[in-house]
Amino acid sequence: MKHAASRDLYAYWEERRGNRPAPERADIEPASIRQCLSDSFVLAVGDADGSHPFRLAGTRVCALFGRELKGESFVDLWDAASRPAVTDLLTILLSETVGTVAGVTARNKEGQRIDLELLLLPLQARRPAFARSIGILAPFDPPYWLGTNPIGALTLGTHRHVGAPLKPRVLPRLLAPRRGLVVYEGGRTN
Repeated sequence: MKHAASRDLYAYWEERRGNRPAPERADIEPASIRQCLSDSFVLAVGDADGSHPFRLAGTRVCALFGRELKGESFVDLWDAASRPAVTDLLTILLSETVGTVAGVTARNKEGQRIDLELLLLPLQARRPAFARSIGILAPFDPPYWLGTNPIGALTLGTHRHVGAPLKPRVLPRLLAPRRGLVVYEGGRTN
């Protein structure tokens, strides 16, 4: 993580989750993350239609787009090429309780580029319909036009998973070393 807001939120999220895969929404105190609130947001990730609407969005996140984002689809903010990958990242976040940090780019109407960092972290819920994600969408170098010239569609760059490790896909007994003599078919022929 390169952005200070991402590092701050991640450190707080790690502290609040303890030995669990993720903290619950009730475990997050806004006053404890006040230094990164303007760059943060909360998404509903358990919605049936897969749009993952914003539940809350910080002032700087809203300023990026020039409008209030509450209730708006998170997936619809992305360009067509990035939407499948973003949807997959949110599915992994929900099913495997693992977060993502990613590089993001966007342009305003004049074509000026802005580089951002995206952090998505899961929040546990007792019922899947109330699943949430807390995140950061922060510019590395806030441009002078921020808040006066909204950005268009976001483009997903490189990304990696953070948080709880992914569950192993191979049975543990298959990973154990074999003991004794092992005979392989084939071998040397003369």
